Amino acid sequence: MSQTVSPIELLTVEEAARWCHISPNTLNYLRVQRRFAPAIRIWRRVFFTPSDLNDWLEAQREEPE
Repeated sequence: MSQTVSPIELLTVEEAARWCHISPNTLNYLRVQRRFAPAIRIWRRVFFTPSDLNDWLEAQREEPE
């Protein structure tokens, strides 16, 4: 029985910035400060998964006063 493995959807820095409604410069600043979603590094390229981005966005939610 063969199993099919679905590929992980990877987003570039520009796509991830659009996903989070921030600029690529802000994303890179937050990433360098280690205040952004975890990145997947392949050689010199940096990618993000939609699930990690959604988790990061949820963590940014402010509680009502």
